[in-house]
Amino acid sequence: MQRARRLASIAVIAVLGTTVLSACRSDSTVAAYVGDRKITEDEVTKVLDDARSKVPPGGHVPTAEPTAPPEPGTPPEGAEVKAPTRSEVVRVLVMSEVCERFAVGKNFTSPERPPADEWAKQQGLPPGSRYVEHSLDLAICVAGIPEGQAEPTKEELQSLVALGRSTGAVPPDAKDEEAGKQLDQPQLRGGLALRNTLTQAVADQKVTVNPRYRPLEYPVLFLSGTPAVSVTVGQGGLDTVVDASPSPTGSAPDAR
Repeated sequence: MQRARRLASIAVIAVLGTTVLSACRSDSTVAAYVGDRKITEDEVTKVLDDARSKVPPGGHVPTAEPTAPPEPGTPPEGAEVKAPTRSEVVRVLVMSEVCERFAVGKNFTSPERPPADEWAKQQGLPPGSRYVEHSLDLAICVAGIPEGQAEPTKEELQSLVALGRSTGAVPPDAKDEEAGKQLDQPQLRGGLALRNTLTQAVADQKVTVNPRYRPLEYPVLFLSGTPAVSVTVGQGGLDTVVDASPSPTGSAPDAR
């Protein structure tokens, strides 16, 4: 049940790269490497173009007088549907590969897989697109990772309290120590444990991401809708791609 709840709230936004591209991993036609797997720029383009081609005109499901019951999985009329950004496609493709490799031999018990169109509707993504399938694969895999608990450091709690004040989740008159105790709940510790597991998986699999897409983050816990605990790999640079398109909707567990 807990894993099913985690799946329902996972945000398919994010993840990964590692250190600077080495000399043998500097092919400009490659978006990322996961072990011996190359995720090419051409592969990213195909997934992105497919998603964009399936966004309804105007970015919303048109409203009209109903003439027949809607097809299963059809987004509600008027719902906003967005294509992913290029960076989001890279994140999903990379993280899916990371999680699938990590899961080998682990005997994960994943939640039941919902229909892809239902997932698309929940996330506000183009139904029937390859990106939806990849993002659902990722969500199912991450939701199956055994849950753990990790104690937050003093610095992590201080950072969360500061974030909480900026988002309004922490009252302005609350003392830092009291606010930290309120935030230090099992849900937070579970998010930290998941972050640690995924961070280690990225390191073990020698993930390298083209500098164009760094930094990449995979949020595993939100605070008032703002990423609070994330896997972060890579540093931004002058050649980092900036895509002004808004991100698809979706949220990971909230720390409140």
